[in-house]
Amino acid sequence: MKQLALPFADEQIYTEEDFCPAASNAAAREWLAQPERWSHGRLVLWGAAGCGKTHLLHLWAKAHGAQIVQGATLGGLLRPTGPVAVDDAELVPEPRALLHLLNAAAEGGWPALLASRLPPMRMVYKLADLTSRLRAASAVEIRPPEDELLDLLLTRLAAQRQLYLSIPVRNLLLLHLPRAAYYYQEAIARMDRLALDRGARISRALTTEILAELLKDL
Repeated sequence: MKQLALPFADEQIYTEEDFCPAASNAAAREWLAQPERWSHGRLVLWGAAGCGKTHLLHLWAKAHGAQIVQGATLGGLLRPTGPVAVDDAELVPEPRALLHLLNAAAEGGWPALLASRLPPMRMVYKLADLTSRLRAASAVEIRPPEDELLDLLLTRLAAQRQLYLSIPVRNLLLLHLPRAAYYYQEAIARMDRLALDRGARISRALTTEILAELLKDL
């Protein structure tokens, strides 16, 4: 396989139009629409990688003018001046920084949204105060995507790049890709680039090649 110039999917832009509502994320959307219901003004949105947590977090942050903080880089004494959203909260390297952020948001009367692969009961820190605050927060899970959602996602991703996917190609992707939006985005991006690189149409053979390469990278 010829080496592709860009091995990863394009930078994600999170828009309302690109989000696929479904039963698996209905409860999450309902909770996000009602921050006044959140216990102590906090909500933990959790689920497996690629289930749509980050997309929903960005949509909520845009709707509420919230500051977005990346959990993996959170450190120091950050004091929000409005609603705050922490993505990948389970990756916070300085638990005390997260505790301070939650306390500061509460003092200011601002809602705090956390997205995590782990539910609050499994987010255990050496800081007992932080663990207790997370467990006292409201929490909602984004469940694994249903077949209809994955099919709709595939249709939207292909349409964005003006790609035609035959039924055999669609079936290959739906059968073999991990059930998470990221892998669908990555597969379509690689297929588009490889087809352009070779001046070829998207066939079963090209799709099989992309799947083998993508699954090898997992």
